[in-house]
Amino acid sequence: MNECKEKEHWEIIHIPDKPPFPLHQQPTVNVYAAVIDPKITNTLVRKLNQILPLENLRHVKRVRKQCLDGGSTHLTAILCLADESDSQLDIIPQEVVELIDFYHLETFIKKVCKYAPLSKEEWVEQCKIWPTSYHPPTYNIRGITGFSEEESHSVCTFMKLALESAKCEGQMVNAAIIVDPSTNQVIASARDQVHSCSCSINHACRTQNHDNMLLNSSATEPELSYGGVSCLNPWQWSNQNSCSWHPLRHAAIVAIEHSAARDRRLFPGGGGAAYGVDETEHLQLDLTCPLLKKQKTKSMHEKDDEELNSHSNGCHPELARPYLCTGYDIYLVWEPCAMCAMALVHQRVKRIFYGFPNPNAGALGSVHRLQGEKSLNHHYAVFKVMLPPENTLMKLNN
Repeated sequence: MNECKEKEHWEIIHIPDKPPFPLHQQPTVNVYAAVIDPKITNTLVRKLNQILPLENLRHVKRVRKQCLDGGSTHLTAILCLADESDSQLDIIPQEVVELIDFYHLETFIKKVCKYAPLSKEEWVEQCKIWPTSYHPPTYNIRGITGFSEEESHSVCTFMKLALESAKCEGQMVNAAIIVDPSTNQVIASARDQVHSCSCSINHACRTQNHDNMLLNSSATEPELSYGGVSCLNPWQWSNQNSCSWHPLRHAAIVAIEHSAARDRRLFPGGGGAAYGVDETEHLQLDLTCPLLKKQKTKSMHEKDDEELNSHSNGCHPELARPYLCTGYDIYLVWEPCAMCAMALVHQRVKRIFYGFPNPNAGALGSVHRLQGEKSLNHHYAVFKVMLPPENTLMKLNN
């Protein structure tokens, strides 16, 4: 946990890949085990790893070593997973049965921890059940284990910008700010665009059964209505008039689109024209809000023109077109839904910061934890920025 050293008290909390469990309530699974002769350990373990590797239990040691009184060594090896409801040998794979018969092993069921430890404290508790491996976090992402004062200040600054951007024309929507952390430059910013100009967000708010929720899980805050926030209500499009509703234009999606338009502008000839895309139109989509108009006019045009000129003049030969949003941070007022979270995976975003939880559809901690899905080919780090009461969205309603 990190704090922003400002007048207000802000906290930056890392959201781990998996939800933490109480130390004394670690989830377990059953395995078949057997006491083995130390002389056959290497051969047996090699054969077991070949015919039946413990793919989902890589953190679990295959052999447990215990030192008995008198200096003797007691070795127990995991043979294979056991069914949670059965204890009959007929569910053991035939290859393992052959090893059991060949080495005259007597099997029994043991419990091992289902998930890898997230902390040293968890590891100590897990080893009381069966030895596991613990690898301290090495995310290769600066800021996971701690933020400097300068970094904390930057996080708070961009989160404030996102909060202020969430209000436009008297309505509350989600807002997204994409930032290059190496330069602290705003790459793109956007708000929800699921409603057309003729469709009132107030109407969407009235159609929701879960308009009111306590933000930041604080019982001291009043209940506020944010039914028009796209990620909070990702399924409400089915109840809307298709002529006035676009279900895909969530803030994160629009911000990604703006980032791509910026790349096409800075690096012409990359294929944007082939798709008939008007970059100027995309960059102007969110300029109806005075704050974003001022921010985007400067950051998107003046700064981009400077980069474009220096690139054209050869002043920075190392400047290359970014690959999607690789290495970028994104700041969101609300935790993204599954669609937005997956889009950010595809964009290779480095870190995600959000201010308020999404208890019904959140994909990064509240309901799901997409950042912990092993099958994905990219994983970002996720942080929740805890806001002080005086900086909640309530002040934006004034």
